[in-house]
Amino acid sequence: MKVFINPGHDFDYDSGAVNPNSGLRECDVAARVGNRVKGYLEAAGCEVQLLQSDNLYFDSQYNDRPVAVCGAANDWPADVFVSIHCNAANTQARGTEVECCSVDCNGGKLAQCIQSQIVDSLETVDRGVKEMLGLIVIKHTDMPACLVEMAFIDNDADAQLLVDQEDDFARAIARGITDYECTL
Repeated sequence: MKVFINPGHDFDYDSGAVNPNSGLRECDVAARVGNRVKGYLEAAGCEVQLLQSDNLYFDSQYNDRPVAVCGAANDWPADVFVSIHCNAANTQARGTEVECCSVDCNGGKLAQCIQSQIVDSLETVDRGVKEMLGLIVIKHTDMPACLVEMAFIDNDADAQLLVDQEDDFARAIARGITDYECTL
């Protein structure tokens, strides 16, 4: 299986959400987890490409971002696409959710496999699989796709999980992807 991993946001132009107390940045967590997911999937025999960029669908204003994430995944072509993120809301919300175009499609199956692995492995609050048609990385990819919101980076307890259990998140995401492959 060919898996395209997109760690969310960007080191230089869009760090994503930031924990107000520790300064932990979403782009850094997503990059570390994404690289670990890549390693686990390659060890399981998957082909993996990884791209972290603010240019999701030819929408970057920066000249040093010539490759668009969705275009790269479509051109490869990947069998599945997974974007890795940290959620943020009000410093009180906690938990894991995975977003897809429809719970009734293959992207929904992929999302459910990853959601189940994270919640079962890390015992995070189960916020469920949610349909989010407007997300660029789901809307503009040709393959089953989902966006993983591992935990709330602006909640101190969830942020500590993201730091202390980074490898557990990566393993759970990788297992979710390989679980999905077994459903095909």
